[in-house]
Amino acid sequence: MTYILALDQGTTSSRCLLFDQDLQLIDVAQHTFEQHFPQPGWVEHDPDALWQSQRQALLNVIHNVPDAQRGTMIIGITNQRETTLIWDKHTGHPVYNAIVWQDRRTARFCEQLRRSGNESLVTEKTGLLLDPYFSASKIRWILDHVDGVRARAERGELAFGTVDSWLLWQLTDGQVHLTDVTNASRTSLFNIDTLQWDEQLLELFGIPASLMPEVRSNAELFAHTTWDELPGIDVYAMAGDQHAALFGQQCWQPGSVKCTYGTGSFLMMNSGPQRVSSKHRLLSALAWQINGVTHYALEGSIFTTGSLIQWLRDGLQLIDSAAQCEALAGQVEDNGGVVIVPALTGLGAPHWDADARGTVFGLTRGTNTSHICRAALESICLQVDDVLQAMRQDTGMKTNEMRIDGGAVANNLLVQLQADIAEMKITRPQNLESTALGIACMAGIAAGYWTQAELAKKWKEDRVFSPVMSVSDIAKIKGGWQSALDRSGSWL
Repeated sequence: MTYILALDQGTTSSRCLLFDQDLQLIDVAQHTFEQHFPQPGWVEHDPDALWQSQRQALLNVIHNVPDAQRGTMIIGITNQRETTLIWDKHTGHPVYNAIVWQDRRTARFCEQLRRSGNESLVTEKTGLLLDPYFSASKIRWILDHVDGVRARAERGELAFGTVDSWLLWQLTDGQVHLTDVTNASRTSLFNIDTLQWDEQLLELFGIPASLMPEVRSNAELFAHTTWDELPGIDVYAMAGDQHAALFGQQCWQPGSVKCTYGTGSFLMMNSGPQRVSSKHRLLSALAWQINGVTHYALEGSIFTTGSLIQWLRDGLQLIDSAAQCEALAGQVEDNGGVVIVPALTGLGAPHWDADARGTVFGLTRGTNTSHICRAALESICLQVDDVLQAMRQDTGMKTNEMRIDGGAVANNLLVQLQADIAEMKITRPQNLESTALGIACMAGIAAGYWTQAELAKKWKEDRVFSPVMSVSDIAKIKGGWQSALDRSGSWL
């Protein structure tokens, strides 16, 4: 039996999932690591702690595999995107903590670039907006604020990487400095048309080219591990987490869409071999590059979805568990006139309103916890629908199905509301580990274990949700949502 080790490195934990050659999940290990918040709006990780959590998860899984089987393993790496690390090429020591994708310390610098008229250049070349979310301004901050780092970078002594590069560096004892096209495309420094680091963008952000890793496709031989505890294993795939999930959901045709429901929600639509520029402030992205074929995507990031339910539980203490939210919401026929705009950290795509704040409208003496829970679930679905509508308008593609994954999709009422509000079929797969599954599929393709056509037979649905709500009820919900959006926007 051949095994695939999927390293799934996330924002709060690192996991290793073991798949067999039939893509059956055999084992999984997970280790959390500490989050650091030095100042309001700053989020950091200790790079060594991040690596040790991934190392331990990997070792936990490997120790459960018989020694005779270990030579038939391969590795795929998928990771939190945009998080930025810089380290010494000779010692491997980080020069500063990893600056996490959520970090907002470079907001003023990005605003200065925007006011200088540079956002159109960045968007034209990268498909991204000028925002602290992406890696370039984080690199710039480290170069400018850590003593001696800029001089060392200009002498060619340092290496930049997103988390995939950092893990690969560790697995190869510092011998390999590579990234893949999807992670490169989230830096604001990579031209997604030429598929190269862009000299004009490097100059705009003041970043020496010597820092940058070599860029590869998503499915090819990246390296052989030389790490003492795991020598001689081939690393055959790397991809950012949302790109891996899109592939794992088999959204391989233009117009196919997936949505991952987690703390926030991330929608990606395969837009095919031709890049689509959004008129609704969605991101143009590289979906993947496999066997010389590049697919592009549109992406919309929603900041607050699953975390809204956590807030009802931990902040307001209205519920004891996420499961209770579904049960309470199911006790009422509608929201009772309550509308929630969950802009707890502003609004993401397609609104991009950092000054919006969470609001609750329509409260009366008859409002109860069930109405609030139902309105919360509806608000998640309405945000997703806003992105779906923008994708349809940008591409002209009528999407009839959305595939879903993430912890929140165990909530059947949420998924049914999504089918109703989006007026489309929603498909939940049997295997909800779409990110790890996607990177395992990519690794298997590169290793020659299967073709995409053969993989298509392995994907299985769990349940399909179809719209059942009346047109008038949908219109009422959407009308209330639009009114609430108008009132909560630009609150600050």
